[in-house]
Amino acid sequence: MGLKRTTVYADAEDLAVIKAAAAREGVAEAEIIREAIHLAALSKRTWDTPLSWPKFRSGDPGTAARAADTASGDIWDEKARAYEETKRRLRA
Repeated sequence: MGLKRTTVYADAEDLAVIKAAAAREGVAEAEIIREAIHLAALSKRTWDTPLSWPKFRSGDPGTAARAADTASGDIWDEKARAYEETKRRLRA
């Protein structure tokens, strides 16, 4: 995926924080801004199909809660992997 140029207006204080972070991490300010835009875009993303959760009938109320926590963790792990892959593609 290619990069496209755009103009964004930002507070001077925010830009100073970005400049300091870029210097501290040894990356370009643009890299930090691209990452922030990517995270903002992902946070506003909607899905075509609703998220379905597994249903359990164990008799133990704690079992369903533990299973839901595991399923939720798997979903977030998948999202994190997709995010890291996108970052790698942007750097390439």
